[in-house]
Amino acid sequence: MRDQTAPPPDTLYQPGILEPVPPVARYLLFALADPGVDAAAIKEALGRLAPLVDGSDVVVGVGPSLVRALGAEIAGLHEFPDFSGQGVTVPATPGTLWCWLRGSDLGDLLHVTRKVQQALAPAFAPRHVLDAFRHAWREGGHGRDLTGFEDGTENPVGDQAEAAAFARGLGDGLDGSSYVAVQQWVHDLDAFEALEDEARDHHIGRRLSDNEELEDAPETAHVKRTAQESFEPEAFVLRRSMPWMMGMQAGLMFVAFGRSLQAFEAQMRRMAGHDDGIVDAMFRISKPVSGACFWCPPMRAGRLDLRRLGLGS
Repeated sequence: MRDQTAPPPDTLYQPGILEPVPPVARYLLFALADPGVDAAAIKEALGRLAPLVDGSDVVVGVGPSLVRALGAEIAGLHEFPDFSGQGVTVPATPGTLWCWLRGSDLGDLLHVTRKVQQALAPAFAPRHVLDAFRHAWREGGHGRDLTGFEDGTENPVGDQAEAAAFARGLGDGLDGSSYVAVQQWVHDLDAFEALEDEARDHHIGRRLSDNEELEDAPETAHVKRTAQESFEPEAFVLRRSMPWMMGMQAGLMFVAFGRSLQAFEAQMRRMAGHDDGIVDAMFRISKPVSGACFWCPPMRAGRLDLRRLGLGS
C-alpha cells in the first residue's frame, strides 16, 4: 500500500506519524459494544488487532476511557478539555479507540477496515468512519487545505519533528509513544469565497498566492494565534491533517501529534480566546464538530507495544 522504505525493526514509534500524509486515508472511531464488556474481552480484541497494526498503514490511538477499562494508567492522557467560550464552541467528543488507515486506494482501505472491525468484534463496535484525501500535493512539500492555503508549513522536521511528536525518557512502554488530538472541522466555503482576497489572507495570516507570512496581519490571524515559538514554553506539534468531504459538506480533519497534549492545548486555548479575549479568525469560516484525545502506543520489534495496557511482557 505504500512505497516508503520499511522502518528498522527497533523503531520505537509508529512510523506513519512521521511519514508524509498519504494520498487517501480513513479515520475509524470505535466504542465498546457494551458498557459491561470486561477487561479480558477487551484484551482479547486488542490482541487480535495488534498483528494488523504496523504503525504505518495502520496507526492506532487509545482513548482515556479504554485505559481506565483496562485498569491501566497513562500519565498525561485525559479527555479532550472544554475550550468553548468567547462566543465559540469547541466540542469535546470522547473516543475509545482511534485508527488512522493510510494508503493510496480507498478500496484497499475498505478491506483493511473490515479486517480491523472483525478483529475488534464483539468487544468493540464502529462509531464513526470518515474518508480523507491529500489535496494539491507538491512532492517534497505540503498539501493544501480546501481553502487553498498550504497546510503544515510550520511543521518541525527531522530530529525536531521526533522531539515534538514522541515521548522520551519515560521508560519502557512509554518511550516512542505519542499523544494525539483529533478534531473534525467543517468549512463554510461559501463564506470564505465571499471574502475579498486581502480578507482571506488576513484570516490565515499568509498570502494565498505565495504562502508568505504577512507581518501586517491582524492579531486574529490564524498564523499569529498559533505561532508555536510564541508560547512559553514553545508549543510545537506535528500536524498530520487532511481534507475530507461527505456529500456537499467538507473540511479538515485536524490531527496533531505531540510528546504530550500540552502544546496542542496551549494553541487551542489561544485560538478560542482564553489567553487574551482574541478569537482566531478561523472560527468565522470553519467550526469544529468533534474533539478527542488519544495515546498512540510505541512499537517494539515491529509490533505494537501494549505493555502499559497490561498486554504482553
